[in-house]
Amino acid sequence: MTTPLTRILYVEDEPDIRMVAQMALQAVGGFTVIACASGQEALDAAPGAAADLLLLDVMMPGMDGPSTLRALRALPATANTPVIFMTAKVQAAEVAVYKGLGALEVIPKPFDPMELSAQIQRIWSDRN
Repeated sequence: MTTPLTRILYVEDEPDIRMVAQMALQAVGGFTVIACASGQEALDAAPGAAADLLLLDVMMPGMDGPSTLRALRALPATANTPVIFMTAKVQAAEVAVYKGLGALEVIPKPFDPMELSAQIQRIWSDRN
């Protein structure tokens, strides 16, 4: 039986996108969302976040999504936490790279805020 998804550590550098996704995940999905504006913020928040899932933007200044994931994997709290990437770069080769990094799935941007929670819940339920 799958453990329920309740807490998401979400990393997105774009404030408007971060706000819309956070509101959608909380209001529509009922998730607890720990929203971070950068990879470094995620690294600082991760030890206390008790996240069930990492939701990472790919293209961010400084530490991009894949670099953030590598750094999060080095922390005991997030070493094995499932991850989903969100990006506008969804060519087959790019998606293969993200899945090769261990992503459960890649959600294309722009996303539908009303569908985002259901999409993530489906990915979560299908992961086993």
